[in-house]
Amino acid sequence: MAERERGGGCGCGHVRYSVAGNPIFTNNCHCTQCQHQTGSTSVVNAFYEAERITLESGELTEHVVTAGSGGPHTICRCSKCGAAVWSYYPRLGRLGAGLRVGTLDEPQALIPDAVVHLREKMPWVTPPEGIPQFEGYYDPAEILPPDRVARLKDLVRRRETSEGA
Repeated sequence: MAERERGGGCGCGHVRYSVAGNPIFTNNCHCTQCQHQTGSTSVVNAFYEAERITLESGELTEHVVTAGSGGPHTICRCSKCGAAVWSYYPRLGRLGAGLRVGTLDEPQALIPDAVVHLREKMPWVTPPEGIPQFEGYYDPAEILPPDRVARLKDLVRRRETSEGA
């Protein structure tokens, strides 16, 4: 996948953003929390270093819910239509963002690296073939290329040194 800038936005067009390069990883999550927070069967998030995402126009509101870890999960939504655009999760704080792939102008360009939390999926959902699948979560080092693992480790290191609380 060639590095490039992508654009995206909310459903009403008020929020527009750009994101530079490729994600560290992309997950299709079927956990019950994602189902409740999206009102759907799952969510597809592409995780980037937050500095790669630029809000080009519009305003976001922040809504804090509890993540599976018990920490704060901040969902950033369009202030007009309420569409979730990206989230900040406890493990990475504001250093890493989970961008909702469905808000990209070309969402089909990002294929999940993994399908996770399948033990909580709706019984009638059939996971896609050819993508690693996990009943819970996984060790990213087991499936991601070394360069992307290094990016993730860098974010974790920065978070542990209190950068980007």
